[in-house]
Amino acid sequence: MTVACRQFTSGNYFRCMNQSIIALGKFVEISYILREANAEGEELEICPADEPFGFMMGEGHVLPAFESALMGLQVGDSFDFKLTVEEAYGEEDEEAYVEVPKSAFLVDGEWDESVFEVGEVVPMQTEDGDEIIGVVAEVRLNSLVVDFNHPFAGLALHFVGEVLAVSDAPSGQ
Repeated sequence: MTVACRQFTSGNYFRCMNQSIIALGKFVEISYILREANAEGEELEICPADEPFGFMMGEGHVLPAFESALMGLQVGDSFDFKLTVEEAYGEEDEEAYVEVPKSAFLVDGEWDESVFEVGEVVPMQTEDGDEIIGVVAEVRLNSLVVDFNHPFAGLALHFVGEVLAVSDAPSGQ
């Protein structure tokens, strides 16, 4: 059922207004620029309006502090907020650096040489079959040291953007 917002009966007016306000259970689409620490910080990520970032509020798909900063905003609102290291991905964890034997990168009996470079992204699986992403931090004679920290661990984050859409859950959710 679609309710035109120009109908100003009290029930319809508040239903229209509440549809565009970010709240738990709403599907949100935003555009943003993410920088490290502040407006002058290194640009880490861009999500333009023609390719918006969409997520369900309250389902754990984004950081809790990120959701809190957006809560109550409406379509068309701009936002500009910072997350501390603790609110974001926390400090870098030394235990997330794991030494992996090069033999783990054999593909059909051949070395996958492409992963033997520092900075190379390495998808791997846990014992439970979950995919985790690491980055090669060091190449040794018979092994690689892979960093499984989140790429933004240890960083304060600064988001600037705009709320593009707020709706009920898309079908199939």
